[in-house]
Parts: sequence; C-alpha cells; structure tokens
Amino acid sequence: MLVISLTNCPLSLRGDLTKWLLEIDPGVFVGQVSARVREQLWKRIQESAKNGRATMVFNSNTEQGLDFKVHNSNWLPIDYDGLKLIMRPISPELKDMKLGYSKASRFLMARRAANKRRAAQTQQPNSASHAYVVVDIETTGLNPEKDAIIMLSALKAAPGQEDDAFESFVNTDVPIPAQITKLTGISQETLAAKGKELETVIREFAEFADGHKLVAHNIKFDMAFLDAARAKLHMEPFANETVDTLALAKKKLRSLKNHKLATVAEHFGISTAGTHNASADCVMIKGVYEGLLEESTPA
Repeated sequence: MLVISLTNCPLSLRGDLTKWLLEIDPGVFVGQVSARVREQLWKRIQESAKNGRATMVFNSNTEQGLDFKVHNSNWLPIDYDGLKLIMRPISPELKDMKLGYSKASRFLMARRAANKRRAAQTQQPNSASHAYVVVDIETTGLNPEKDAIIMLSALKAAPGQEDDAFESFVNTDVPIPAQITKLTGISQETLAAKGKELETVIREFAEFADGHKLVAHNIKFDMAFLDAARAKLHMEPFANETVDTLALAKKKLRSLKNHKLATVAEHFGISTAGTHNASADCVMIKGVYEGLLEESTPA
C-alpha cells in the first residue's frame, strides 16, 4: 500500500499522480505500485512540488512494517534505536525570541563544529585494543532542545584492566512522562533522592571520558542530548571520537529482523536483563561492540 499526501502543491502534480493512484480526498492519494514506480513518483514530487509539502508512506520490511519520506517539511524523520520516528518542531511560543541566532541555531552550529572535529579524528574501528568509553543515557523524551537527560551511565574498558563504571541521575525541572517511568523505572522521586545538578554530572562525565573514544548504540541520539546539555551550560560540544554500534550492526548483521540493542545483544548471546536502564545498557553495548568487531562484513 502506498499513501501520498500533498499540501499546497501544483494541480498539475496532482493530475500526474492520478495516473497511478486514486485521489480519495483533495491531495491524498492511495494505491499499489512497484518499488520502482514509487521511487519515480517521489522523484517527480520533489521536482514539481515547488514550495508545497509532501509526505509518502509505504510498506517496508521493517519492524514497523512501514517507511516514510517527507519533502519541504519541518517534521523531521529520525532513527531511534532502529525505529523511524518523526521529530516535531518546537512550538513558536517556546522559542527564544531575542535578536541574533536562536538557541537551536547556536546548537546546530556547535554540533557541526564538533562533528568536523570528530570526523578528523575518527578511524574505522577494527579492534578494542585501546581504552574506550561506552555511554548511554535515559531522557524525558526524544527532543534534545526541550527534553532532558535524567540518567547518564558510562563504562570505561581498557585491555588488562577491570571496567570502570560511571553512573549518575540528573535533576531536572522537565516532568518525567509516565511512560518513561514505566520504561526506565526512573521517577521524580528517584531524581529528588539521588539526582545531581546537570552541570556537575556533565563535568564529571567529561573528566571520566576525557580523550577516550565514545561508543553507543545510536550514538547520534546520545551526543545530541550531551551536546545540548553542554550548550545550555555555555560549554563547547564534546569532540571525542565516536563509534555507533547501531550503524555497525546494520552493516555487519543485515539478516537480523531489526537492529535494536536487545536484538543485537541476543544475537551474540548477551543477557538483555535490565534493558532501558542506562547502566545495564552500557554492559550490553560493550558486549555488542566487541562482538561486532569480530564479525566479518557481508560481501
């Protein structure tokens, strides 16, 4: 099944789509076409939509059973632990209305600078012969601009040495949604009893991870929150070299039904007890990382 929604697009484009799909409502098209035709239709939409917006949803061999694309939209698709989700834009009333660069712009510029530094340092991971730091966070949601870190855990692994663990709960004024408490076991009461101030946690973690490669599953998510936290504290983004075990798993374990951390851990016979607890996830990520380094890449 293919569904396409157009907003403020030329009538000629709508006419083109009716050659292949049924228009069931103004700007809404459904039908069954081959993957090749679907891609050609999307190419046509991108070329002809002008300032209009378009969304395409279609069947896909993923855990969700679907995939989607957007054009000229500020609702951005993101990959979250192997799932494709949509990040909604921040409401206008929540944005900083002061003159100059917005907080989001400053954050993005800092992220770009950090990414350039990381790219200059990053090498293809081929062994675990040097010390590295596994990192995992729990948050109140998916948006680093308005959600907050509530737990930060890390595990420093070095050859011939026992692992060194770091764990801290983080105080925040951002309410913890009920589903997050159910998923992680972290509540407002937990933070009140055990939480530290964000600046303290970020500085302690920076000292713990100083100079070490950071390893995480879907590391873009973790680094987005860590760098956003540093931006709030008027600090430069982290410049550590990074490795993403999600990207490695997708490259090396193509036959898996999905590439969630628990799924990849099970593939290597690693216990998944305590999933969605940052400390337990760090142990899993370490095992997954070392397993992936030994895994050959399919031809």
